[in-house]
Amino acid sequence: QVQLQESGPGLVKPSQTLSLTCTVSGGSITTSYYAWNWIRQPPGRGLEWMGGIGYDGTTYYSPSLKSRTSISRDTSKNQFSLQLSSVTPEDTAVYYCARKPYESSWDYWGQGTQVTVSS
Repeated sequence: QVQLQESGPGLVKPSQTLSLTCTVSGGSITTSYYAWNWIRQPPGRGLEWMGGIGYDGTTYYSPSLKSRTSISRDTSKNQFSLQLSSVTPEDTAVYYCARKPYESSWDYWGQGTQVTVSS
């Protein structure tokens, strides 16, 4: 059973960088053919895919967020991370990490973590 757990600050000030980590257990982030992703859901809105990192380290980003987003991984800790720079209150959301097989839809999700951008 694969489990994902998000961690990071729940409150970030405007203009700062939001940093979150997803710790994976029950499976390796280097196992073919899976991508490990970040998705968010602002209050009252739908899910928004932000980007991900493949089993081989290849990164993928949403065009709308690409200029502010960086996704990396630490294979020794079986973790992958999100950094979102220059945040505004519009970046307030529940942030999820999730696994997606290359040939099918999402199969495992973290429980989500609330991040609020406020001074």
